[in-house]
Formats: sequence, C-alpha cells, structure tokens
Amino acid sequence: MRAACDPRGWRGETAEITVELARVDDTTTTEGSVRHHRVLVDRPPEKQGDDRGAMGGELLLLSPGGCFMGNVNVIAVARAREVRSEDLRARVTGTLTEHPQRYAAVRLEVSGGGVDAASFAKIVAISERACIVANTLRECRDLKIEVVEPAKAT
Repeated sequence: MRAACDPRGWRGETAEITVELARVDDTTTTEGSVRHHRVLVDRPPEKQGDDRGAMGGELLLLSPGGCFMGNVNVIAVARAREVRSEDLRARVTGTLTEHPQRYAAVRLEVSGGGVDAASFAKIVAISERACIVANTLRECRDLKIEVVEPAKAT
C-alpha cells in the first residue's frame, strides 16, 4: 500500500510538474509561469501590495475549482451528457484558522443544468476522483521549502 503522499502515480510512475515564479521589477508582484501562461500574484493595498493579481491563498482556492470544472466538462462531453456549460458553476470557500494561518477546510460546491440529478451526481463523482488538486488537498501534506543556489543567467 502506498503512503498518502507517495509521488508515484497509480501505475507506479513518478511525474513532476514545475512552475516558475519571479518578482516583477521593484514591486510586490510576482509573475508565475506554466507552459505558455502567465499569472500575476500580489496582495491588496491594505496588505502592503500593489493589487496587480490575486493573493496566493486566493489562487489556492481557484485551483480545485478550475481542476474540477475542467474534469466535469471533459467527462460530460465524453459521456455525451447534456450538461449545459452555461449552467455549470462552482464555488470554492476556504475557512481560515490561525497559528499558523492556513485553510482548515475547503468546500467546493458545484451546480449544473440540462441533465437529471442522478446523472449529474455521477459526473461530479467521476470528476472528483480525477481532480489532481482535490486529491492532493485531501491526502498530501508533504510540503518542503528549501533554500537553493540562484540560477545563473544564460
């Protein structure tokens, strides 16, 4: 039996996804990049930021919603279900706690239309099992923060 946060996939393979982040000029903004996409991360002025992007904790809440919604769309299409994409909605709520400040709980609510409740529940269940972010939040608490040598400019 694998440990809760074993890096091997269900076939025993190890896969990694890496994103890169860098400070934007002399600002409080960080730019993250993954594949060819760019995301700005910042803080609002009341938290000494420039408000040029969502905070990291807000992006953390967007992640399970985005992962889940993508899976619902793919599975609904693959199974030829009549889920109307304009009716598909998700809301993610994080409950903050202190010492250290973190999310003590994350709740993902999803609604959709155009298909009967039983079929939609089945699509939701399959999507939940396929969501990397939900699976990670549910099982993995193995976060390591390390100091490394700066990359040399090429």
